[in-house]
Amino acid sequence: MGNCCSHICTNEGHPETIKRDHHSSQESNSANVHNGHAKAKAPAKPATPSPSSAATGASSKPSKPAPIGTVLGRPMEDVRSTYNIGKELGRGQFGVTHLCTHKVTGEQFACKTIAKRKLVNKEDIEDVRREVQIMHHLTGQPNIVELKGAYEDKHSVHLVMELCAGGELFDRIIAKGHYTERAAASLLRTIVQIVHTCHSMGVIHRDLKPENFLLLNKNEDSPLKATDFGLSVFYKQGEVFKDIVGSAYYIAPEVLKRRYGPEVDIWSVGVMLYILLSGVPPFWAESEHGIFNAILRGHVDFTSDPWPSISPGAKDLVRKMLNSDPKQRLAAFQVLNHPWIKEDGEAPDTPLDNAVLNRLKQFKAMNQFKKVALRVIAGCLSEEEIMGLKQMFEAMDTDNSGTITLEELKQGLAKQGTRLSELEVKQLMEAADADGNGTIDYDEFITATMHMNRMDREEHLYTAFQHFDKDNSGFITTEELEQALREFGMHDGRDIKEIISEVDADNDGRINYDEFVAMMRKGNPDGNPKKRRDDVFV
Repeated sequence: MGNCCSHICTNEGHPETIKRDHHSSQESNSANVHNGHAKAKAPAKPATPSPSSAATGASSKPSKPAPIGTVLGRPMEDVRSTYNIGKELGRGQFGVTHLCTHKVTGEQFACKTIAKRKLVNKEDIEDVRREVQIMHHLTGQPNIVELKGAYEDKHSVHLVMELCAGGELFDRIIAKGHYTERAAASLLRTIVQIVHTCHSMGVIHRDLKPENFLLLNKNEDSPLKATDFGLSVFYKQGEVFKDIVGSAYYIAPEVLKRRYGPEVDIWSVGVMLYILLSGVPPFWAESEHGIFNAILRGHVDFTSDPWPSISPGAKDLVRKMLNSDPKQRLAAFQVLNHPWIKEDGEAPDTPLDNAVLNRLKQFKAMNQFKKVALRVIAGCLSEEEIMGLKQMFEAMDTDNSGTITLEELKQGLAKQGTRLSELEVKQLMEAADADGNGTIDYDEFITATMHMNRMDREEHLYTAFQHFDKDNSGFITTEELEQALREFGMHDGRDIKEIISEVDADNDGRINYDEFVAMMRKGNPDGNPKKRRDDVFV
């Protein structure tokens, strides 16, 4: 869309979401990598019951292939064959959100329906496609709304998501007026942790504001969930964006100057912190133009009430988050290490969560059998599910060689604020480097970093089981496991019988489907089961 056009999405009573001059500045200079996984063979006749079609709402009757959707680029399917669509929950310019209920399980979700007639150009279509890719990429993060599925029919795209019944953070702020410093610090820890997770996974949200944080339930201690990734983008280190997006009160000055990167999210959260502590936005005027001028001036008022009674530490953090120079502004991990935000004024015992690091560590702890099964499952994933990991691989692969070296892995993790010893990086490298050639190729990276919730999908588990069960006997034998390990260059010399015996619950010397599923799901999906203290309001 041209310079004169603007998209303004208004939520009644809330600041407007702005989107202008929407040609992305991203250039596709990615390495020529592709998904070259070995695909599991389709069984001639399943020896074990295949995943029930009732669970997915799919019909078992053969039918002609569905036409390919123009937005998601895959076969169209009717969301209503799986879900009952209920009452309206909310409405924006592009989408209407309804309550929906899974026909088989009775579980309730939120279904955001985007009318295709409102997607007027290829940039609008790309936005929706990218929103789906980003939500798949961020799956499994405890404070991000989970995407359960994306469907496209002739008229609409439907995103089925986790239901957050507690309403918007915005409404709770209005109800409370403003927060105590301790409560604000607790809340901010969770919000900045979400930003840190997004940035460490190569995503800029670009529209952070209280309305885009939802409460899971009505409880006072309800977990907080970030939502609405419709304006989010994948980014690589050093990449510059030019399109003006966001909501007026929360837009960083460099966005208005059309030259920015991930630092814009910290500015938006700094505005939220100012509002949490004082009940009013730091940059305010009667018109959008006036708000923008105030943002560009960058004067932050700490003289009006209640600021004289607010601690110097809180003011110091607000100043550092609302620094007009993005290079001087704190990064997410620096905000989390600021004395005011730390619990009891001390650094947390555990280092910051880093999604990629956590996934690599989880992968490292697995046996070879499970790693090969994951390699097969990685080969089943769609392009939209792995687009985010593909972007991260390309960001780490700085010389575009199609492989990640020890030094590139170390540098890539360091850029995300993760400091590891030489030994730790070497151990992670060895874990992901399945064939032992000293580098991590694309398939190895996807396998080691995809989120473990992929193993909750029955069809993925069944495909992986069939890959091992070459003779369709319904069992994986010692010989079949050895063959699969050799096929992927992952035989580490360990006795195959020993690997089998760890999984073989009934001690018959072979693995049936139930034993295989139990092994795959063991220890999933959360690598850190203890309840996070910063998930709750205080």
